[in-house]
Amino acid sequence: MAPARHLPPLSWLLAFEAAARAEGFSRAARALGTSQPAVSQKVALLEAALGQPLFRRLPRGIALTDAGQRLLSALGEGLDRIEGEVRTLRAGGGAGRLTVVTDFGFAAFWLLPRLGAFRAATGLDVRVLTTQAEIDPRAEPVDLAVAFGEGRWPGCAAEPLFPEVVLPVCAPELLVRHPSATEATDLRPWPLLHLEGDSTHRWLDWDGWFRAAGAEPPPQGRGLALDNYILVVQAALAGEGLALGWRPLVDDLLKAGRLVPALDRPVRTACGYHLVRRRGQEESVPARRFLAWLQGR
Repeated sequence: MAPARHLPPLSWLLAFEAAARAEGFSRAARALGTSQPAVSQKVALLEAALGQPLFRRLPRGIALTDAGQRLLSALGEGLDRIEGEVRTLRAGGGAGRLTVVTDFGFAAFWLLPRLGAFRAATGLDVRVLTTQAEIDPRAEPVDLAVAFGEGRWPGCAAEPLFPEVVLPVCAPELLVRHPSATEATDLRPWPLLHLEGDSTHRWLDWDGWFRAAGAEPPPQGRGLALDNYILVVQAALAGEGLALGWRPLVDDLLKAGRLVPALDRPVRTACGYHLVRRRGQEESVPARRFLAWLQGR
């Protein structure tokens, strides 16, 4: 009989690994689908079992101790190997299935409306995972990621899909209720819809758009704040305010006339959506077909 392994509970180790990657207990809790106190308690139990701290608690956030860094390195190697084997086993049992992770907005407004055509053309089954947190393709059990950023993901290869091009959009009835805007400064009195959350600093916000368009932003706090882009667009469709419209996410709504530009002043940044996969990861046939389909859109 093989000797028993003397390891702490796996749930403690996973909570520690998630907190270390997220650099915070709250963000780790969201990634794990649990509560901040639950993550904090599991990390504290792990530290007690090991007899030494794994994190330094800072006024804003946490930082790994030397012991924490060593444990994270060992865990990373082990979990990467486990994930690779799981991926291989899954591929062997479902060669016609593709798993993709992306954010809520891209999934809802661009990917899902087009997946029917992709599935009809290829016969492939697709599993879509969504998150509002910053995507780490190395930590997700997926074939590919469609991720937003500047194009740099450690240990990954990234191919640009769509640049970040943003313009102010609203429901047609809101446009009727306000004087026509000819300059960005004309939009300062309008009700604004804000996208807020732990990871939304990666996207252009209203302050950034106004400054890029050559105008002083309106006072802070004006308008309605929402924590995901689907809600922002729904609020804009309901006439609640002016939203930042990311191309190509809002293109279908613009073509249908459900949203209209409040000012044709698009702002382009160095960010955008990228197709991301881990370096050295063997590309499956479904992944190659999905890549070719995306490149042809």
